[in-house]
Amino acid sequence: MQFQKTTSPYLHNNQSVSHVMRQVIYALIPGTLVYSYFFGWSIILNIALACLTALLSEALMLTLRKRPLAFYLRDNSAILSAWLLALALPSLSPWWLIVIATLFAIVVAKHLYGGLGYNPFNPAMVGYVVVMISFPQHMTLWLQPNAGLDFSQALQFLIQGELNSSINMDSITSATPIDTIKTGLSLNNTIAEISASPLFGHIGGTAWEWIAGAFLLGGLWLLYRGIINWQIPFSMLVSIAILAGIFYLVDPQQYSNPLFQLFSGGTILAAFFIATDPVSASTTATGRLIYAAGIGVLTFIIRTWGGYPDGIAFAVLLMNMAVPTIDYYTQPRVFGAPGK
Repeated sequence: MQFQKTTSPYLHNNQSVSHVMRQVIYALIPGTLVYSYFFGWSIILNIALACLTALLSEALMLTLRKRPLAFYLRDNSAILSAWLLALALPSLSPWWLIVIATLFAIVVAKHLYGGLGYNPFNPAMVGYVVVMISFPQHMTLWLQPNAGLDFSQALQFLIQGELNSSINMDSITSATPIDTIKTGLSLNNTIAEISASPLFGHIGGTAWEWIAGAFLLGGLWLLYRGIINWQIPFSMLVSIAILAGIFYLVDPQQYSNPLFQLFSGGTILAAFFIATDPVSASTTATGRLIYAAGIGVLTFIIRTWGGYPDGIAFAVLLMNMAVPTIDYYTQPRVFGAPGK
């Protein structure tokens, strides 16, 4: 088949990899700033260390694979993966936890599969799941909002993994609202009794609802710019809201309401920034709806009945495995093509 080609001038698509990655990073900034407003310098230091580790490990793997360093380092994909990973990790994380998670994300989940464009799994979520399973105790050190740690204290914990003896860790750390609900329900408390805690705001937990709102603004900006497609965030959020709504109507004392499910934890961040990864997500319009709905359903199931407080990372990786099958059965068929 021959295609007709018109004369110049031509329209160029400026959506290069580096441009897309850079736009996503820009969209993360509002949520990151709100996050740091409530939880201090820890999250900024975590992001800086994760990005540095990602760039160094990316450079090492590119050298070993005999790929041009400058060309691939400038695509911003390593920085984006590291930034998302740092946002997912607890705000109080020792340096080695961040380094291990980032190394698994870049070296194992990305380069051992062939580099950007060949990785079947979301690198940031692979790094997160590895440390979640390997070091569960360290993955529970979440600061309370406005805990009052200054830059030097945050840096001290990052380097040494501990604070001055004068600071009581129990007084500045706590479980996340989602984890608090899961623990409270296991002790036969009702949602009303659990939500009486000062950690719970009007929607998704003190501070977390504002952080989610800031990431929502960044995600909507990505939609407006055409960087991401609407199907994935829409399908994921709707599936969680529907399931949460059904169970909340059945028993509001045992199941949290849909707004809490949407605006607590990493739901908004995942819907707009993680599940939309162009490499590991489905590539067809119908496939995106199915893929994202699966993430939403699995997230709600793990949150409600699973052993982990927030199942987003596991849900994303499980649906990453299903993407080839989803794309195969949802791609447009050509008469006589295999699979017809």
